[in-house]
Amino acid sequence: MDIGAKIKRLRLQLNLSQAELADRCELTKGYISQLENDVTSPSIATLMDILSALGTDLAEFFKKEDDARVVFSSDDFIEKRDDGMLLKWIIPNAQKNEMEPVLVELMSGASTPLDFPHDGEEFGYVLEGRLRIELGKHIYICKKGETFYYTADKSHRITNCGKSNAKFLWISTPPNF
Repeated sequence: MDIGAKIKRLRLQLNLSQAELADRCELTKGYISQLENDVTSPSIATLMDILSALGTDLAEFFKKEDDARVVFSSDDFIEKRDDGMLLKWIIPNAQKNEMEPVLVELMSGASTPLDFPHDGEEFGYVLEGRLRIELGKHIYICKKGETFYYTADKSHRITNCGKSNAKFLWISTPPNF
């Protein structure tokens, strides 16, 4: 970790000059300059004083920055075909997350497998076609431009009840696929 560069970045975010930071910590401007240019290293006590003046602490300062990807393309998707159904996992390794979005395409008359009651919730947005949602003893119809949402505490299945392919974005929490 480049301590000097990180201190400089924090200082600049607060619009502080080296002299202003030095005054707040009872240090010299030259020391702050040397620190930011990695000419010297601070003691733990001095670093704690500097971080306090910058509005942070040791734990936050040394916390690993999040390198998680935010944007994914079709090259990242994972596909699986199964009995008239195409599943596309559109976020790689989503099973480690709180929710799992899947793009589903059902051929006419095809269904997802019957899913037995489990913890969690499921949401869908119909992009094309018409779906029949079986939720326990109830049946619901959901068509293009509509959404569905339910808790997964009853057996459930989704069927394409139209004459053409149906596509929908299906998000479950916790990940279930």
